[in-house]
Amino acid sequence: MLFSQIIGHEDIKKKLIQSVKDNRVAHAQLFLGPEGTGKLALAIAYAQYINCSNKKDNDSCGECPSCKKYNNLAHPDLHFIFPTTTNKSVKKDAESDLFMTEWRDYLISSKTYADLHSWYNFLDVENKQGMINVRDASTIIRKLNLKTYEAEYKVAIIWMAEKLNIQAANKLLKLLEEPPEKTVFLLISENQDELLNTVRSRTVLVKIPKLSLDEVQNALVQEFHCDSVKAYNTAVLANGNWIKARSFVNDDNDDNLYFRLFQKWMRYCFRFSASELIDFIANDIKPLVREKQKEFLAYGLNIFHNSLLYNNGLKDRVLLSQEEMGFLNNFAPFISNNNIDLIIELFEESINQIERNGSASLIFLDDSFKIFNYFKMK
Repeated sequence: MLFSQIIGHEDIKKKLIQSVKDNRVAHAQLFLGPEGTGKLALAIAYAQYINCSNKKDNDSCGECPSCKKYNNLAHPDLHFIFPTTTNKSVKKDAESDLFMTEWRDYLISSKTYADLHSWYNFLDVENKQGMINVRDASTIIRKLNLKTYEAEYKVAIIWMAEKLNIQAANKLLKLLEEPPEKTVFLLISENQDELLNTVRSRTVLVKIPKLSLDEVQNALVQEFHCDSVKAYNTAVLANGNWIKARSFVNDDNDDNLYFRLFQKWMRYCFRFSASELIDFIANDIKPLVREKQKEFLAYGLNIFHNSLLYNNGLKDRVLLSQEEMGFLNNFAPFISNNNIDLIIELFEESINQIERNGSASLIFLDDSFKIFNYFKMK
């Protein structure tokens, strides 16, 4: 992976490259940022640059033996651990090493812009949630205590480090603090609140912000050859998330679905029709897989956020489609400084509960009661 293949983040690329030139590569770094920003891609490009034998001023050479192996994600001194769970081919004791072929295939197909939902779909794990377990930790410790095969540095990339369970995290702590010589840990995370403090405190933080509207729009035009209007509208909906932008440009069905469902749900909450809410949850929400339920709640958070911007005279900063703007004109007056914090807290907690396999029917019904009361606080 070359830095030049990654969308945006030019300042971060320069800082990472300069750290190698100055021989100041921190042994444990945390790449933290929202989904779809290219955190994993940056980590792989950084690892490739560290071990490139013919470095250029602003990128790896892409041609030396090390770079060629990195391009195939098959360098013997590059190690990955990532969330896994059982599926049809691995029926017990899941761990990253058992899925390494699938992992490489997935990263190549996604061009290293990875997200949990599509990874779980790739593995066909149905509604099960993955984790990084103690078997992963034991395996990576064993590998990193061996000598390097051919590179100057051994690199361990832990993708979605917030999925480390407590036993795995505790097992890795000493290695994170005092790794073998010429070893680099690159942790990738989207939610630092779910990451254990003991892990976070042992890493140097590299914040990866959302991509800008222009960066996403230009990348869509370049990669998908779509016209600038479609690219702009797609970039607005994606809100700095390249994974969503890439999906929306080909198929906007999910976003349209969430918009229709959100309209219906808020209407039922506003007039508090218990029978309609129960039917809505049973017929529209419960059939969605858990990842879709979480995406739907995240979509709602975006609507609430834009409502607050709209109400505070920041209409030019509202990033919604024309149809969504029509809805916002009528909906935004019910969102205010009096209830926005409560609503955001409610939705974020609901996402966490669904992540922990909570009952969607009970979660959405409880949310509906509370939203009805919050609307009265406007």
